[in-house]
Amino acid sequence: MFQKLILAVLFTLFGNFANAEAQLIHNAARGELLYSTHCIACHSTQVHWREMKLVTDLASLQSEVQRWQGIAKLGWNNEDVEDVARHLNTIYYRYPTSD
Repeated sequence: MFQKLILAVLFTLFGNFANAEAQLIHNAARGELLYSTHCIACHSTQVHWREMKLVTDLASLQSEVQRWQGIAKLGWNNEDVEDVARHLNTIYYRYPTSD
């Protein structure tokens, strides 16, 4: 009986970890899709590594994504902005995250 309980707890824990990891992968893929569909057409990737970039941390990166999606009238929700910021952070910036 005790072994079954331990197995049930382990399956529950690992299932939650796997689900969280799958969600992060999905969010990163969604962020990449949104960025490549709506953003890259107007500017090159140089904007992310140029000397005078405007972002200094993850919060300012999210603010810039929010600002530019507003300028482009994309109508993104907070999750979309977060996904794109996470994608850009993974590819270009590498600021510390809370995950």
